[in-house]
Amino acid sequence: MFENKLVAVINKSCEPGVAMNALAHMSFGLGQIVDRDKALLCDYVDKNDVSHPAISSMPFIVLSGNSNKIRLAIQGAHEKNILCVNFTDTMTGGTYLEQLQNTKNTTEENLQYYGAVFFGPWDTVTELTKKFSLWR
Repeated sequence: MFENKLVAVINKSCEPGVAMNALAHMSFGLGQIVDRDKALLCDYVDKNDVSHPAISSMPFIVLSGNSNKIRLAIQGAHEKNILCVNFTDTMTGGTYLEQLQNTKNTTEENLQYYGAVFFGPWDTVTELTKKFSLWR
């Protein structure tokens, strides 16, 4: 078994393109925070000796839920000191400067969560995400 667990939860009401955009942003952000060893990144090398670098050897589980349940999981992650990167509706449309301002002008309870990625001790992340369904 792995020491840590990596789980993404995507808002089930998001269109696939929006969901993939949110997942990409969150994963990229998380990758800047978690070091290579903790993320269990390795380079896969094929028979032609071509390297396919920086792929985690641990599973990356993708689940789905609604914005309010994602919000609760994020709050739980903060309470349990679990690393969590999230993406909201205010982070799309316009320029990134407009997105920053839109987020600043929106209270947390009015944010619509498109997703969150959780990374931390296996049992704790499982506890936070066990009520979500597999994303389809």
